[in-house]
Amino acid sequence: MLVEGARGKNMDGPILALFVLSTFVGGIVSGLAGFAMGLVVSGVWLHILTPGQTAALIVGYGLLVQSYSIWKLRHALSLRKVAPFVGGGVIGVPIGAALLSHISPVLVRDGVGVLLIAYSGYFLLRPHVHNIQAPLPADIGIGFVNGVLGGMTGLAGPIITIWCQLRGFRRDEQRAIFQPVILAAFALTAVSLTVNGTVTKDLVRIYLYGLPALGAGLWVGLKLYGHLNEHTFRRVVLVLLMLSGLVLLFG
Repeated sequence: MLVEGARGKNMDGPILALFVLSTFVGGIVSGLAGFAMGLVVSGVWLHILTPGQTAALIVGYGLLVQSYSIWKLRHALSLRKVAPFVGGGVIGVPIGAALLSHISPVLVRDGVGVLLIAYSGYFLLRPHVHNIQAPLPADIGIGFVNGVLGGMTGLAGPIITIWCQLRGFRRDEQRAIFQPVILAAFALTAVSLTVNGTVTKDLVRIYLYGLPALGAGLWVGLKLYGHLNEHTFRRVVLVLLMLSGLVLLFG
């Protein structure tokens, strides 16, 4: 037996194979788009693991995936562009977590879900996007809002991803901004999960079992990403944002 999950299932045999397969697919999506691994894997993992274990694994794998992807895209990385978003997010994440006891998380999830569906649906149909020119305080504010949402729902990517699209950044430039922001949010969350005891020896064992599948999926996803042009990458991101919205509303 490896660990007992949310429904008392032991992660061995077919269940372990399902976990590994879903981790592989999650790695592909993350390598392809730079985010949304949690969207892909949580639908499977929540049936065999507790919500806390699922969150910890998503964060643990996310730290590796985002770090490696950022390294691969280091030619496009600009600390000057990333810093305002990360700074705003560092302030926003703990505030979002604190607000959980005062604001209904269901209302937040539904509101964000409607926003993501409306945005992605509109821009999937609209052929051209007029780029937004924004001052530094706007970037800091977006980072803050993205952090608050991440602290409340665990979604560290949608707001910053939308903003990067509206700013008209090219695909590498987008990923070199929103992936460091997501990485910073994951790092903060990892510290919290470790302190509260969610990370256990059994969970570390499961984490190690999934690493080869994650690495293989990430490699495939990055290879596919290399074949995407700007238009196709934009549509991939919009489709994943719409799926994220649907999961928030109906998941």
